[in-house]
Parts: sequence; structure tokens; C-alpha cells
Amino acid sequence: MTWKRVATAAVLIPVVVSLVLWGSTIIVALVLALVMLLALFEYFALGDAVGHRAYRFWTATCALIILYLQWLATAVRWGEFSGILYPKSLAWLMVNFFPRAEDGIFLFVLGIAAITIASRHPIVEALPSAGISASGLLLVAFPLTYALRLRALGKEGPRHLLFVLVLIWASDSVAYFVGRAIGKHPFAPHLSPKKTWEGSVAGFASCILVAFAFMQFLTVPFTLLVGAAAVGNVAGQAGDLLESAYKRSAGVKDSGALLPGHGGMLDRIDALILAIPVVWYYWALVYPTMSIR
Repeated sequence: MTWKRVATAAVLIPVVVSLVLWGSTIIVALVLALVMLLALFEYFALGDAVGHRAYRFWTATCALIILYLQWLATAVRWGEFSGILYPKSLAWLMVNFFPRAEDGIFLFVLGIAAITIASRHPIVEALPSAGISASGLLLVAFPLTYALRLRALGKEGPRHLLFVLVLIWASDSVAYFVGRAIGKHPFAPHLSPKKTWEGSVAGFASCILVAFAFMQFLTVPFTLLVGAAAVGNVAGQAGDLLESAYKRSAGVKDSGALLPGHGGMLDRIDALILAIPVVWYYWALVYPTMSIR
């Protein structure tokens, strides 16, 4: 199992790094859409396991709309829209004219209301279907769309997104191997019996090392970069445990079998689901001038 895990990572990591650093925003958005939909449908499969059938088509459609609106926010911010350049002094007009991500969530709510009222399925399915659909959108799809916002943080945006990816990769790998080697104290046995405090602490320490490694690639104060590493690690571990709770609730070990040694797409990106938006909000709060650098 370990060699499959390492082999899969060795193949995927160079591809992801190249895409993040040198891929166009459109290509990144399309790949992110694919990843998001794969994870979302794996989440729906977990719901099926406990008898909660989602409104799959509508939820997936709204997820793509929200992703588009997040891209639109970055395009408006940089004065580019559909290949047309306009003065940044008009950005306020564009921001107020075009819809935002929260408008996509409201559209989802309206659709759920219409589907529930018009549906011919047994009424007992109304609440579970609405619940699994809404939770899939809010707990899986919506947070992932912040990858586009993070990548658009100033001229170093792609490096900031790569920073979070490396942060999670390092934390997951170190926690996995240290936990297997010396882990003795369970971290959250009711959610993930194999996770240990030793692995968790080692994973956190690795993130500080990642901050040291990236300090030469990111022109932000080092203390703030360490802060980003810390909150990103905590959010990532929370995301990992959250997905473990979903799987235990559904009575399955993995969300899928798409990636050898890792399980499904949701298994691979569970930590990123929380880490990416948390780090984006961290920079928005503690270093708001970054977006204009």
C-alpha cells in the first residue's frame, strides 16, 4: 500500500506543480472543476450509503456556477474580462454589476425549494435530499473554489497556492510516516483510529519547515508566513478529520478507489478543502495589501 501511495504522488505532484505555477487561469479553473465534481460525487456516494440521495445535477450545476463566479471575481479584480481590458478605476462598477459567489449559493437555495415542491419522490426523502445536497455544496465544492481566489493574490498568487499545497503534502506525509513509526497516543480515535498525537505534532512541525523553504519565494514577512503555515496546518488536519467522520458515518474506509494508495479524490483533497479558504481569509485579514502587490 505504501509503494502505491508514493508512486501515485510521484506521478501527480509534478503535474500539479506545473499546472499551478505555469498553467493559465482558465486551465486551472477547468482542472479544479473536474477535481471538485469528482470529490462532490464521491461525497454523494457516501450519502447514498446512509440512504440520503442528493439532487446531484442541480448541486453540481450550482457548484460550477460558483466556481465561475469566483473566477469572475479574480478577472474583475485585475481589470480583465473575456479578454477585454478596462481601467481598474472602473472595477467597483464591475464588482457591483456582476454576481458574486454568494449569489450562486442563493440560486442553489431557490432551486432546492423548487425541486422539493415539484418533486414526485416520497416526501420522506425531502429533508435528507436537501441536507446532503446542501452539505455537499457547502462542505466540499464551495471551499475548493477559493483556490482560484488564492491563486489571484497579487503577482505571487500561484506561489501562494503552491505554498498551501506543499504545506498539506508535507504535513500528510510526515504525519503518516511518523505516526506509523512511533505513534502511540490516539489523536481522535472516534473519528480516525490510526491518527496519533505524535504524527499530528510532526506534521505541524513540517509546516514550519515549509515556511522556511518558501520564504525565499514569497515577499511577505516571515512571521506572517509562519502564521499562514500554522493556520493552514490546523485547518488541514480539521478537514482530514471531518472527512473521516463522513466515512465512518457511511461505514466505508475510503471515499473511492480513483487514486491507488490514496483512495478517492475526496480522500486526497480533504485537508485542502479547509486549508485553502482558511489561508485565503488569513491573508485577507492580516495582509490585505497583498492583492495589489
